[in-house]
Parts: sequence; C-alpha cells; structure tokens
Amino acid sequence: MDSRRVILAAALTLGVFVLGDGAVPAQPYPSRPIKIVVPFPPGGPTDAMARIAADRLATTLGQTVLVENRGGGAGGSVGAKAVASADPDGYTLLLTPPGPLTTGPAVHKNLDYDAATAFTPVGMLFSAPLVLVVIPSLPINTLPELIAYARQNPGKISQASQGFGVAPHLLLELLKLETGVNIVHVPYRGTAPALTDLMAGTVQTFFDTPTILLPYIQSGKLRPLAVTSESRNRQLPNVPTTTEAGYPKLVSLFWLGVVAPAGTPPAIIDKLNGAFNTSFEAPDVRAKLTELGADLRLGTPQEFGRYLETERQKWTDVVAAAGIKGE
Repeated sequence: MDSRRVILAAALTLGVFVLGDGAVPAQPYPSRPIKIVVPFPPGGPTDAMARIAADRLATTLGQTVLVENRGGGAGGSVGAKAVASADPDGYTLLLTPPGPLTTGPAVHKNLDYDAATAFTPVGMLFSAPLVLVVIPSLPINTLPELIAYARQNPGKISQASQGFGVAPHLLLELLKLETGVNIVHVPYRGTAPALTDLMAGTVQTFFDTPTILLPYIQSGKLRPLAVTSESRNRQLPNVPTTTEAGYPKLVSLFWLGVVAPAGTPPAIIDKLNGAFNTSFEAPDVRAKLTELGADLRLGTPQEFGRYLETERQKWTDVVAAAGIKGE
C-alpha cells in the first residue's frame, strides 16, 4: 500500500471515530432556556417591558425565556457586568435603557466592564422622548421662558433627576452648557422620590418620559414645556420639540435595547434580532407602546451598534465639558 493510500485509510478511520456513535451533533439555537437580565429591581418600566418581550420571544423562538433582575451599581452596572462576563452563547442577554451602555460609562470611569467592547448589539426595541415639565406655580410656559427666567434668577431653579449621571441629569448639563444658565441639579434615587418633591414644590423642573408624566400633565399638576425627540409626540401633540423651541442639541431619547456578551456568534445575533423584531411587531405590543407614548425602533444589530457609539461619544463630550466627576 503506497503512502497516499495509508493516509487516506487513516483519515477514514479517524472519521469513523469523530462522526460515529460517540459524536455529538450541534444543537440548533436555542435548545435551552434564554435568560434576559434587567439591570434594575422588579416593578419598573424596564422590567415590565422585559417581561412582555420575554413572553413574546418565547413564542417566537419556541423556547422558555426567563427574566432575571440584577439591580445595583452605577446606572445598572451590576446587571451589565453579569452579562458581560457570561458565556457568549446567546443564552444570556441584557435588556436595558441607556444607562449601562452610554451615559453611565461616560460618567463613571471605574466600571468593571468596557461598554464599547464588552457587548455585541442585538437591536433597539423602542424609544420615547423625555418631556421637560415645570410646576404650575412658575410663570413659565415655554423652554425659552424657562431659560430667560433662570438667567434672571440664577441658582433659584432646581431640577430633579432620577440619579447622578443618568440621561436626564446629563441633558440638564447640556442645557446649561448651551445656554449658560444656573439651574441647580438635585439627584434622587429614582423617579418616585423625585416626583414627590416635585409635587411638593421642593424642586421646580424635571425630565421624564410621557409614560410617567402624562397623568400629571393631564390633571394640570405639571406643565410641559418641550419634548426631546426630533418630532412631536403623539401623546402630547401641542408640546413643541426642543428643536422647535430653538435648542436642536437637546435631542435625547429614552430607549430600550438588547445586547449580548461580546463574541456571541453572528448567526445567533441575527436570529435574536429577527425574533425580537417579530415579537414587537405584534399588534397588541404596538398598541401597548402607543399607550406608553413610545415608538418602535426595530432595526439591525449594526444600526444599534452605530447608535450606541454616537451616544457614548456625545455624553462623554458633555461630561468632559461640564467637568462632571463620577461619584
């Protein structure tokens, strides 16, 4: 037997061992439950939307999808770190608002992960504007009037936020950079305590989503000045955008998106992206988003990745210009 036949026989023999009874064929994805990590405690809007997404995704993929709340850390960094450290196999995902991926890393330089490299984008799900509101006792009806009033009364207007370094805080800092006004930032531990003090008049202005603020606006307890989207919000059609009010740089969206650990195979990312898109196109999900004043933002992983890069750079520049130091 010549050398070529020997090599061929050896290769065939090896193939029997590799492909024979002992071989374990690759299982199609997903072949076991998927876990969606929410980097905040149960009960909030992110958690509620994650559970809707999990339910729909389970139907689309034919596999159990679980929600795990991992709150804590700067802007949700504990949950984000857990996903960044997970196996890149498509079975652990992060469903999150901007904090852990854009604004948080811009402010806090000592996070245990690099937001730019630790994740692979899956896709954005939806977005909603922030609404700038004031208490009715202020003689202010528009954003330009707020700026003029703040100039005439430096340091006498306080603006609440849901925490140090969150998007509404950085949006206030951007407003101050753009206008030179002195508005005092008062951070709280979440929306509920901020709203309590806003209703009591302890602070006078606030940014949050239509979902949170609409009941207060409709009852006359808060007055809307502007929305931070590029177009008017259908829930508040008479409220101008910040661009219409003369401040085009004050465009900022609350959004929810999904990322996976870096290194997750592209085929799995594409399958997840398609499954989320299918899940959120359901009529009842669309109706729920309309009720919340949100817009579907379904797109590709690449589009979401480019958006994240732009947002990280935007808020990093604002933090540097405003001289903000992480707590």
